[in-house]
Amino acid sequence: MSFAVPAASISPLAPASFPQMPPVAGVRLATAAAGIRYPGRTDVLLALFDEGTAVSGVFTRSKCPSAAVDWCRERIKGGRASARALVVNSGNANAFTGKSGRAATKLTAEIAAGAAHCKPGDVLLASTGVIGEPLDATKFTGVMDGLADDAKTGGWHAAAKAIMTTDTFPKGAAAVVRMGASVVTICGIAKGAGMIAPDMATMLSFVFTDAPIAPAVLKRLLQDGVEDTFNAVTIDGDTSTSDTLLAFATGAAAARGMEKIARLSDPRLASFRKGLNAVLADLAEQVARDGEGARKLVEIVVEGAVSKKSARRIALSIANSPLVKTAIAGEDANWGRVVMAVGKAGEPADRDRLAIWFGGIRVAHKGARDPAYDEAAVSAAMKKPEITLKVALGLGNGRDRVLTCDLTREYVPINGD
Repeated sequence: MSFAVPAASISPLAPASFPQMPPVAGVRLATAAAGIRYPGRTDVLLALFDEGTAVSGVFTRSKCPSAAVDWCRERIKGGRASARALVVNSGNANAFTGKSGRAATKLTAEIAAGAAHCKPGDVLLASTGVIGEPLDATKFTGVMDGLADDAKTGGWHAAAKAIMTTDTFPKGAAAVVRMGASVVTICGIAKGAGMIAPDMATMLSFVFTDAPIAPAVLKRLLQDGVEDTFNAVTIDGDTSTSDTLLAFATGAAAARGMEKIARLSDPRLASFRKGLNAVLADLAEQVARDGEGARKLVEIVVEGAVSKKSARRIALSIANSPLVKTAIAGEDANWGRVVMAVGKAGEPADRDRLAIWFGGIRVAHKGARDPAYDEAAVSAAMKKPEITLKVALGLGNGRDRVLTCDLTREYVPINGD
């Protein structure tokens, strides 16, 4: 069994199917049920990597990070890290667990290292689930050897399901990229549905490629890539303690004659960057589509701001407003709530220059209701499952966009029960 919920509960915004994702040379995957929180549910993912696999990552900026985040930061600092294994568990975040949490990460890495025949320092960790409950790492003992024996290329769907918590569907994305005379593969999985206001990545996301890329280059690509993808998504305005995005580059393409990429100035990186960003953007949108209780995917576009940074802050103010989000859930083009969110953002704005669109229909112009406002047309637009809300400030050339979802009554029992 897995964390997948009954079909009736799958988000109505979910993709029609899980994507076809090719294997990545040098990566083998396996999943198991260790009973971390719920008996009989797949809750552990083990990824094994060929020797020489580079790893880098970006993590939550929360001042209360999980023990797994601390472990990974220590492993990859210095910019020359390699990895032989990744262990991800769902059901328990191993966050706010004190000394026992640190001991659990150490024991988990030791158990995985024994099964993978590597050093504990070559094992990366990630945990997601309930906060504040000690993680019983001894439960990994019963499954880790079997995971190592069963690990195979491919298996992305099972891997994505194993890391789910309140997610209603597994999230995956892939790209095949030509880099000079070589072709490389990029595959990624992610999980996230609530406690999503990333301040680097999303709750958990892992990207794998066979391109031979140095860790320092990989880290810069990730830092750049998350800004307009994962960092431009919010579900409820709450940044997780566990936010982790790790990228693994096995370098297997070198066996096909591809030279290692050690500099950001390498011209071959242009196509790889485009492919990586496409994978990150796809995963980020899937997170927004799976927002807890969501029924509508909402794109917030802000233009005419004094800068891109200012536009981002205003867009997030709108996207994180419970009043705006509940209005959208009620299919109400309540531009007054949008005006409120713009005004409270603390960024330059001029009420009398403001224009607002819902679903491509202008509802407000120059600080008042649009003279051509048609309630029937706007109501029809608000009933669609995907809505764009645009704000024009008329102050400059700054533009940005973020993704969010509506806030429905289902969000409360998911988090209250």
